[in-house]
Order: sequence, then C-alpha cells, then structure tokens
Amino acid sequence: MNLRKDKGWSQSELAKKTDVSQVMIGKYERGDAIPSFDVAKKIADALEVSLEVLGGNDEEDFNQEVVQKMKEIQTLDKDTQSILFNIINTYLRDAKARQAYS
Repeated sequence: MNLRKDKGWSQSELAKKTDVSQVMIGKYERGDAIPSFDVAKKIADALEVSLEVLGGNDEEDFNQEVVQKMKEIQTLDKDTQSILFNIINTYLRDAKARQAYS
C-alpha cells in the first residue's frame, strides 16, 4: 500500500493504529481480502485520506447509483451493515476467483 509506505509505516504500525491485525493488513494490501466498510474507514482515517483516495478513486469515478446505495447502507444499524457487507464481499471474492480462472 503506497499510502502506508509514503508515511513510512510498517504493516505492524498501521495495524496498531487501526486495531486490525497485521495479517489482515497484509491480505488487504495483496488483494487477498477486502476490508469491511468499518475497517476501510479506520484505515483511511489512520492514513488521513478519504475512502475514495484509499480505494484509488475519486467519487467522480464511481457509479453514482453505487455511491447512493453505500450512503443508504451507512444509515442502517451495524448488524444489518455487517450482513450486507458479508454478502457483497462474498460476491466480490467469487467474481475475482472466476476472473482468475478465465
């Protein structure tokens, strides 16, 4: 993750600042796992960047329907958010696996 390296932080340092395990930080950086929205927010806050910058995009680049849905999801209770993000993560992981074998 260039943002982490730009700050001169190790994965361990970022893990401590975000209360996320170093193992998971490594998985996120390699693309082996996708952080939940809450974890991505913690990482973005620690790095002092927006979620858009963390994801490598500006909001202008996002499909506005997706942006609106994410804003609506933020208004839901944490349990419902967690369920929705688990579903999304499952579909994204499966899509990546299909791409890898295509």
